[in-house]
Amino acid sequence: MHSPQSLLLCSFRTPAQANVREVRQREPQLAPTEVSAETARMDEGKMHADEVVTSASLVGQLMEQFPQWAHLPITPVLSAGTDNALYRLGSDMVARLPRIEDAASKVQNEHRCLPKLAPQLPLSIPTPLEVGVPAHGYPWAWSVYRWIEGENATLDSLTDPREAAADLGRFVAALQRIDTTGGPAPGEHNSWRGESLTLRDEGTRDAIDSLRGVIDTDAATDAWEEAMLAPAWKGSPVWLHGDLQAGNLLATDGRLSAVIDFGCVGVGDPACDVMAAWMYLTSGTRGAFREQLSLDEATWARGRGWALSVGVVALPYYETTNPFLADIARRAIDEVLSDGRAT
Repeated sequence: MHSPQSLLLCSFRTPAQANVREVRQREPQLAPTEVSAETARMDEGKMHADEVVTSASLVGQLMEQFPQWAHLPITPVLSAGTDNALYRLGSDMVARLPRIEDAASKVQNEHRCLPKLAPQLPLSIPTPLEVGVPAHGYPWAWSVYRWIEGENATLDSLTDPREAAADLGRFVAALQRIDTTGGPAPGEHNSWRGESLTLRDEGTRDAIDSLRGVIDTDAATDAWEEAMLAPAWKGSPVWLHGDLQAGNLLATDGRLSAVIDFGCVGVGDPACDVMAAWMYLTSGTRGAFREQLSLDEATWARGRGWALSVGVVALPYYETTNPFLADIARRAIDEVLSDGRAT
């Protein structure tokens, strides 16, 4: 059984390479923004007990590893991101410093995979530039990326949500067609995304039980057991993003324009990315997404199970430390349970 943290680690993040605007569904929240480099320390509102504190001054010291960029101004970017602290470098780049050790294990994985994937995808994805090494008391590898402009692609920010659903479906279809030779199988490096859904059974049931009085746990258990009955994936593994939700999708001029934060990238069961149909989309837009994919009923059912599993594990973990992400988790649960009632 995986630990609860490993089940959700790359479940939710706000954009790591974007000028983002968060829109919450329940109550107002300050949007992620740039703050004073002189005063900012990324040590408030910790989400993980083992989280490492970073600061603009630390990034300045680390940037000595790349003297061609050491002169650039450093501006912290506040976000609800769970894995990385973000610091904008000048106007065109961003430094990402993992907050926790498990997130640090994903740095090299992204840098290996993204250059192969980017030319074959219909939407922009991050461009990795460099990997830094531990120094000045910071314990892990860290990275520098190109900055991608855009805003969080929340459904209410899009001109045509059905068109966005279709665009996302085309992105997933293109990703799945890429040759998987050398692609990383599910493991700690991608929070086990793409593994057999049955391996999440015990942790998901425990999470559902912990939410008694918060959600309809009987309905959630029924939905989970239905997913467990779906036949396992017997085909070849496909490429996966592993974390398709509003925080990792960008829009420009009201249209989906980029997919970011590939910390969970790998190859495995296609159902893992199908969970976007409930993590991100609605009953009115799911069909446009599915039309772009060649899916059997079993994969669709496992995708619904993935969405439920991620939602119930993330909700209690982030409920007090990251309300924005807890809202995404709650919405995913609601979409899955509503979908079950509709059928």
